[in-house]
Formats: sequence, structure tokens, C-alpha cells
Amino acid sequence: MNITHASFVTLPVADQDRALRFYTDVLGFRVVADVQMPPGRWVQVAPAGAQTVFTLAGPGMGGFEAGSARGIMLVTTDVDADCARLAEAGIAVRGPEDQPWGRMASFTDPDGNGLMLLTEKEGF
Repeated sequence: MNITHASFVTLPVADQDRALRFYTDVLGFRVVADVQMPPGRWVQVAPAGAQTVFTLAGPGMGGFEAGSARGIMLVTTDVDADCARLAEAGIAVRGPEDQPWGRMASFTDPDGNGLMLLTEKEGF
């Protein structure tokens, strides 16, 4: 196998504009693509410097149900500060809690897609 990385992760959303605002304004992601193409609008966002991007798939894009993504792990250098920022933005956050592999928390985007934040433990 010669796989080097994942190109994108699909996040099914009901409203692409609302999702775009959340991922850029709240999480600080940058817009990678926002173009109209068949069968609909192609919107992608990513943290600065990331190899893998997130496709915000609206209704009709791939037949996914909005909010059905789970277990999306976002690595951060300061999970506590990021949790505080999310709480200030009105996002319900569970955690953070210490785990053997690091300190982590979880939250959902406006559509209910499950996201986690992790500050990795050194040596893991």
C-alpha cells in the first residue's frame, strides 16, 4: 500500500452557510473551496496547515444524513483554552478530561456531527 494521507472527511450538514460560519468563525478554520458544481455547492474548510480538509456536504450531496458524522478528532495544543473559547461561543462542551493518551473533550457542530478535541500526551 502506498497511501500517504486522507484527502477529506465528509461532514453532512443541513445548512452549508451556517456550518461554514461555525467552522470558520468559531473553530478558526480557513475556507479551502467554495464553488458551485453538480450536484451542488462544494464547500471545504481546514485548520491552517492541515493536509486533510473537511467537506461540508449539504442536502443531496452523497446521500448523507446531516449530523451523522462521529468521532472526528481534532488535535490542539491547549484543549482547556479551546474548550473555554467554545463555551464563550455558546457551544456545549463535555470535558476536558484526562485520559492515558492525553486530555480531551467533545462537542457537536450545529448539525450534531460529533467532534473531539485532544491535547496529546507526550510520548503517545
